[in-house]
Amino acid sequence: MTKNWTPLAAAYLVLSVIGLIGAWTFNAFAIVQARDFIGDWVGSGPAVSSLTVDLLVVAVAGSVLIIVEARRLGMRFGWLYVVLAGLTAFAFTFPLFLAARERTLEATRRAGRQYAAADEGNPDGGS
Repeated sequence: MTKNWTPLAAAYLVLSVIGLIGAWTFNAFAIVQARDFIGDWVGSGPAVSSLTVDLLVVAVAGSVLIIVEARRLGMRFGWLYVVLAGLTAFAFTFPLFLAARERTLEATRRAGRQYAAADEGNPDGGS
């Protein structure tokens, strides 16, 4: 049952359960109270609380992903995206991080292709 479950995978699973319970608790309140769920978004009510929990859990999970992935890829200042989210918006910093991540991955792919091409030109096969 615990095969391939890393602490990070478990943390994401816990956040997933918190998100489900938190958001659907307020969704249930909206249903029981026969609220206009979409209309409540611009006013107040359970829909706003559900959306708040939803976005908060996504921001926490995304922040963990940013820090872990930045470290894994050797990206400097990964924590800064999380700090900037508090000053600007997670909707800004998460896609910004994804763009920087994609650039890092492409640079790694290019370096790998250049290494492979240089290795192919080596008469002794890279030994």
